[in-house]
Amino acid sequence: MQLLAIYIHIPFCQRKCPYCDFNTYAGREGQYDAFVEALARDIRQTGERLARPRVRTVFLGGGTPTVLEPRHLEQIFAALDVGFELLPDAEITSEANPGTVDASRFEALRALGVNRLSMGVQSFDDTELRFLGRIHTADEAQAAYDLARRVGFENINLDFMFGLPEQSPHTWQHTLETAIALGPEHLSLYSLSVEPGTPLAAWVARGQVSQPDPDLAADLYDIAREMLGEAGFEHYEISNWARGPLGDDLLPSHAARHNLVYWRNEPYLGFGPGAHGWFGGMRRAVVKHVGEYIRRVEANEGYWAMEEPIDSALEMGETMMLGLRLIRAGVERERFRERFGVDVADAWPEAMAELGAHGLIEVTPQRVRLTPRAILIANEVFAEFLP
Repeated sequence: MQLLAIYIHIPFCQRKCPYCDFNTYAGREGQYDAFVEALARDIRQTGERLARPRVRTVFLGGGTPTVLEPRHLEQIFAALDVGFELLPDAEITSEANPGTVDASRFEALRALGVNRLSMGVQSFDDTELRFLGRIHTADEAQAAYDLARRVGFENINLDFMFGLPEQSPHTWQHTLETAIALGPEHLSLYSLSVEPGTPLAAWVARGQVSQPDPDLAADLYDIAREMLGEAGFEHYEISNWARGPLGDDLLPSHAARHNLVYWRNEPYLGFGPGAHGWFGGMRRAVVKHVGEYIRRVEANEGYWAMEEPIDSALEMGETMMLGLRLIRAGVERERFRERFGVDVADAWPEAMAELGAHGLIEVTPQRVRLTPRAILIANEVFAEFLP
């Protein structure tokens, strides 16, 4: 069996942000014990059923994993050790909210083997943080970062959002300058989107908040590309920048290894309510309701809310779509041939020719990748490869 990646979804937050449409819940502290018990059982049983496969990356996301107590985190990692064989050099990431961390939680994560931290800062402007519903201030975010360094984290990602309604380029530049000065190994920058069913969508519908401006978002994205490039960050994926020398794969040494599994469309297991996975030719999603997840695990019942078989044509198309997100590395032609038995150029001859003629993709003997002018319209390029 090939190496796997594992995503673990912690569906709890101290307070849910108004823009968030992830499967998360606030005010559910009374469910923590039962949820972690069910999650640990699920992880153990799945790993044992698969004969304890080897795992190269683990990602604890949410939600906010750091709302859990250290004892809960210990239960989860004990289950991982029973059910799976984590490689000695496995990348193990935990998301963290600057408003829910303290030394004991950081120390617990470090003791359990977490070697990469991903902190949802979103902005270093307090007005923007209040609009986004975050529970921390800019100063508290910097303090949390400093605390993580003191505890011993040597690989830290910071998440930020841009394209907020009427966002000032000045405040965005301030956020980026502050982030650069802190010296993280990795930055993820996401454009704010209005998702149906969120409080933000209701505010926009009522006219309380203006619709985010895609032209403004594009301008802010260009500011980020210029500033981060000058600061020595490699823009290696459409939304991600990292430090470190480039390897033979044209990726910086601090690229997010777990996310590379997604971008290369490789297999991973998802645990927890609402988690997705892609394994054994099937894409699956776990039921979203926390109580239902707990009940089904305890009863040894199936818990899939969605199961979708992925045929070869769709797998190939998704591999191209996701791989083209890697700006310099792109889709490696030899890796693609070994996996699918066909070269990229032969799989989509018309699309490749047309995209090349319009200057949207670059084709070399080694790889296919987006051109710089295609990055802002990448979705239009991706659509050419989907059946």
